[in-house]
Amino acid sequence: MTRNIVISGGGTGIGLATAHAFAADGDRVLLLGRRAEVLEKAGVPRALTYAADLAEPGDVRGVARFVAEEFGTVDVLVHSAGGAGQLEPPAGSDDPLDRVFHNWTVNFRLNTLTAALLTEALKDRLAEPGGRVLFLSSIAAYRGSGSGAYAAAKAGLHPYAHDLARELGPRGITVNVVAPGYIEDTEFFGDTMDQARRQRLIADTVTGRAGIPGDVAATLRWLASPEAGHVTSQVIQVNGGSERGR
Repeated sequence: MTRNIVISGGGTGIGLATAHAFAADGDRVLLLGRRAEVLEKAGVPRALTYAADLAEPGDVRGVARFVAEEFGTVDVLVHSAGGAGQLEPPAGSDDPLDRVFHNWTVNFRLNTLTAALLTEALKDRLAEPGGRVLFLSSIAAYRGSGSGAYAAAKAGLHPYAHDLARELGPRGITVNVVAPGYIEDTEFFGDTMDQARRQRLIADTVTGRAGIPGDVAATLRWLASPEAGHVTSQVIQVNGGSERGR
């Protein structure tokens, strides 16, 4: 049966790999992201695209109207939009408090607010039974991220997902979180990754390699499958053993 899949951040990295995985199953995919030109170049078979800033309620309302017209029902909602703010404009001030305000605001907008707004906008359109909501967190939610802002924003998804799982469970809808470790071939690190740091992150795994977007996409695809119908309110770590699941 063909399903309707909505993926935020679907134009690059993990979101794009996930879109290709679902499209390969014959599902209908909607790619969401802020950059229309990136979405248009994604190359996902039969995919629809919609450019929007998912931290803006007005844009999210537009997404909801588009989904209602094109899909009606959403079988799988994947929240892959996010980042640590490297691609955002820098703070407009050198004052330390202004930089802290900018960093924390940007990270919560990108990683937490986008997921909450989109979920609430599409919650009533989730298929029942059988609907799936999948959030992308990070190993940073367990270990921190230097400044703390990105880690806190990702960690904030966990209790929201648990509350949502309890709310949607009676409708036959599951809600889970996937927390990747170091994943190569994404925009996450921008131009900040040097070879020494890369080697440290790989050495931290027990598999001896960096993760790739397909590793995470395969986990999301399984969580969206009928076989995972009794798995909900969980945080699944995909990190090559860098951090133990808990």
